[in-house]
Amino acid sequence: MTMSNNELENYDADLVSLLDDEGNEYEFEILDEIDYKDGHYYALMPLFDIPEEGIDSQSTYMIFEAVEDENGEPQLAEVDDDELLDEIAEIFEKNFEDDDNEENEN
Repeated sequence: MTMSNNELENYDADLVSLLDDEGNEYEFEILDEIDYKDGHYYALMPLFDIPEEGIDSQSTYMIFEAVEDENGEPQLAEVDDDELLDEIAEIFEKNFEDDDNEENEN
């Protein structure tokens, strides 16, 4: 599934809907967002399953970068640079661990 250059529609503070290149709509929960280097990135958990593509709503999250299309409209695109993707994933994983630790302390 390719999610690059998709339209971003906000439903509320925690959910977004993305349209793929074929016009299919997919809902995601926003898990976290960060600014890193010169970009703004989102960790999104799919609210759907596509087993043949390894997407499981219970164990998968995806990373997207906030970009603008040629008209200046906000969109989310996949991160193509594997090294950058690994760096961002490491930050998100640390944030998830920190959140889990804070919840366990309460």
